[in-house]
Amino acid sequence: MNTKTKVINKLNRFWKLLGPGLITGASDDDPSGIATYSQAGAAYGLSTLWTGLLAFPLMAAIQQMCAKIGLVTSLGLTGALKKNYPRPVLYLMLLFSFPAIVMNIGADIAGMGAVGNLLFPSIDATFFSVFFTVALLVLIIYLPYLKIAATLKYLCVVLLVYLVVPFLYHQDWGLILKNTFVPNLEFNKEFIGILVGILGTTISPYLFFWQATMEVEEMKHKKNHLVVDKKIIHDMRQDVDFGMTFSGLVMYFIILTTGTVLYNGGIYQIDTVEQAAIALRPLAGDLAYLLFAIGIIGTGLLAIPVLSGSLSYIITETFGWEQGLDKKFHEAKAFYAVIAVSLVLGLSLNYVGISPVKALIYTAILYGLTAPVLIAIILHICNNKDVMGQFTNSKRSNVLGFSALILMTAAAVALLYLQFVA
Repeated sequence: MNTKTKVINKLNRFWKLLGPGLITGASDDDPSGIATYSQAGAAYGLSTLWTGLLAFPLMAAIQQMCAKIGLVTSLGLTGALKKNYPRPVLYLMLLFSFPAIVMNIGADIAGMGAVGNLLFPSIDATFFSVFFTVALLVLIIYLPYLKIAATLKYLCVVLLVYLVVPFLYHQDWGLILKNTFVPNLEFNKEFIGILVGILGTTISPYLFFWQATMEVEEMKHKKNHLVVDKKIIHDMRQDVDFGMTFSGLVMYFIILTTGTVLYNGGIYQIDTVEQAAIALRPLAGDLAYLLFAIGIIGTGLLAIPVLSGSLSYIITETFGWEQGLDKKFHEAKAFYAVIAVSLVLGLSLNYVGISPVKALIYTAILYGLTAPVLIAIILHICNNKDVMGQFTNSKRSNVLGFSALILMTAAAVALLYLQFVA
C-alpha cells in the first residue's frame, strides 16, 4: 500500500469517526452566531478576536460532558435529569430553554429568507422563509436518521467559505495577532452585551441537549459497540474537539472579516442580516459578498434541524413520549409534531416586527443568561458517581467546566448590572 493510499484511508477513517461533535460544532455557527460575530466585528473591530481562544477549551469541555452523559446513561440530557433529579429542576430547564430556542429558529428562518431575497431580488423574502420552513420540515420527517446525519455532515463544508473571505481583503496581520492574544475589555453596557452574546451563541444551551441525544442515536446504529469503554470515550473526544475547533475557527474568521472590512469601512452597526453581506460588496468585492450570503443559508439549513430537534427531544423526554429521528412519523407523532410546531412558531416571529439581527442577538444574549444554570446542572451530573459510575469528570474537565460557569455567570451578572442598576 503506497503512502497516498494510506493517507486517503486514514482520512476516510477519520471522516467516519466524525459525527455528533462535528455537526454540533458546525451548527453552533448558525445565522444567530454569524449575526452576533458580525455585529461584534463591525462595532468593535478586532477587539473581540481574543474570545475565540478563550471560548474553545470551555465549549469543548462542556460538549464532551454532554456527550459522555449520553453515552454512559443511554439517555439525553433531559432523560438523565428526569431520572436522577427532582422534577422542579427539569421544569426549570425547560422554562429556560423553550423561548430561546424558538426565537433562535425564527431568527434563523428570517435571516435565510432575507439573504434568499438578496441573491434573488425578484422573489420576496417571505417566500424564501416559508419555502425553507416547509422544505426542512419535509426532510426532517421523511429522511431517516442516518441520512439526516450524513446530510448535516456534508453541510458543514459550507462553513469553510468563511475561512476564505478574509484572504480576499488586505489584512494587518500584526494587529490581528495582538488582538488575538491580548484581551481588550470595555466596561459598558454595549460591549458587555456583545461579550455575553458571543459567549451565549458559542456555548449555546440547545447544543448541550443535541450533543447528548445524538450520542445516544449514534450508539443505536453501532452494532459492534453496545458497552461504553475507553475507546468510545476517546473517539467521542476526538469528534467533539474537531467539531469545536471547526466552530471556533469560523467564529474567529467572521469577526476578523467584519472587524477589518466593515469596521475600517466606517460601518459600525448591522441592523439586518442582509446588511452584513451587502456591506462587504463594495469594500471586499462580489466574491466575498456571495460567499458570506451563501454561508448564511447553508448554516441555517444545518442549524434549524438541530434547534428544532433539540427542542423536541427536550419536550418528549420530559413527558415520556416516543421520540427519535430514527423513528418514522407514525411511530413518534408527538416528536415530529413538536418539531413542526417549533418551525411554525419560529416562522410566525417574522411577523411581529422584530428585525432579524436584533432577534438573533437577543437570542444569543438570552442563551448567555441561561447557560450558567444548565452548566451547573451538567457539572453536577458529571460528578455524580451514582449516574456516571467510573466516567465521572477528571480534574481537567472540572477546571474547564467551572471556569465556563464562572465566566458565563460573571458576564451575565455584569450585563444585568449595567442594564438595570448602573
